[in-house]
Amino acid sequence: MIRTSNSLTVPEHGFTLVELMIVMAILAIIITVALPSYQQHVTRANRADAQATLLAFGQAMERHFSQGYTYTDATLGNAATPAAPAPDVFPSRAPIDGDALYELTIEGATEDSYVLQAKPIAGSRQSGDGFLRLNHLGQKSWDKDNSGSITTAELTWDR
Repeated sequence: MIRTSNSLTVPEHGFTLVELMIVMAILAIIITVALPSYQQHVTRANRADAQATLLAFGQAMERHFSQGYTYTDATLGNAATPAAPAPDVFPSRAPIDGDALYELTIEGATEDSYVLQAKPIAGSRQSGDGFLRLNHLGQKSWDKDNSGSITTAELTWDR
């Protein structure tokens, strides 16, 4: 809008209330659509990091086995399973650096087999995402429905 003052034209500065409301509505729509997608992406990325950590944990178990020809003494203080891994075998949380999102445990170990688990820490961003498992054969499973048990359909890390 242009005002006239003594035959000079002076442009007005600023935004009208309607223009600001339109911009805010557009931003609200973008945030409503984008935020859940971003949160799902972060959850998947954190799960992928835990999967990579479990694979590294499996390699550490194999190194441990090559030194003593057993998996049974890989727990903290040689505790019965399920238990945290001994610090010289592998860290007990994932990610290893930064805020921990998963608790790593050796769910079962015999002389020639093991089952490793990464369970989301309660109250973390991953809480409710279900635990991940890996065994000595490289078989992977994910409690996708967060029921506390693995079904036949969950014998994979795929979504």
